[in-house]
Amino acid sequence: MFGLYDLFRLIVSALIILPITTIIRESGYYFAVTILGAKEKKLIVGSGPILFTLPTIEVRRYFFMYSWMEYEELNPSNRFWHGLIYASPIISPLVVGLLINSLLATDILESNMFWSTFLFYIFYYVFFDLIPVYLPDGQPTNGRAIFDLIWHGQRSDYMKEDYKKDKPSTKDNRDGYTEAQEDTIENRDRDQEDREDHTDPEHKKTTEKEGKGYTNTQEDTIENRDRDQEERKDHTSPGENGK
Repeated sequence: MFGLYDLFRLIVSALIILPITTIIRESGYYFAVTILGAKEKKLIVGSGPILFTLPTIEVRRYFFMYSWMEYEELNPSNRFWHGLIYASPIISPLVVGLLINSLLATDILESNMFWSTFLFYIFYYVFFDLIPVYLPDGQPTNGRAIFDLIWHGQRSDYMKEDYKKDKPSTKDNRDGYTEAQEDTIENRDRDQEDREDHTDPEHKKTTEKEGKGYTNTQEDTIENRDRDQEERKDHTSPGENGK
């Protein structure tokens, strides 16, 4: 049964533990790109309007939602360096999780609700990153990016600029994608079409640009999303971007 203690644990998990574990994950990117000499590094914590910024950190209002790492263009010369970038957000939470687990096992740290929940989330991120699949937008998990790098000898961590800007969603225009990645993108496009067909019949007349049919908060969220996506694109191919 879900009780008051569980509610307290949920709040602590969402507002404290989850942000900490996401930052630990993204710090893997930070250290990797620092080793490779990246410039203009920025760790973005949360989403929505900006609360405050530091030289390399930007904290958003909804700090507990998710985080990502941005950095300027990198051009590692071989597969090892690309693999290091993909593996970095797996290695960082794994190392921290194993360290905390060892301290708990030796009674250096006292076992309690905070640490058990912390370990759950930290290993969840490791597990999620290791699953070799493509996300709905065609982007790979880090495990899949490593697999494609080793098995196919190619990078699958970015969409080609000519496809993103100018070309329709057809396999003929997706040179460089694996077959599974193409299928994922096609399924994503089909699902989006299905959702549009079941929404407001006049949805084609009410574009996002006009903002009609949206609340002010919804429009602000869409603007923040578009801005964040544009910032991430500015730091992707042929460079890298933490996810």
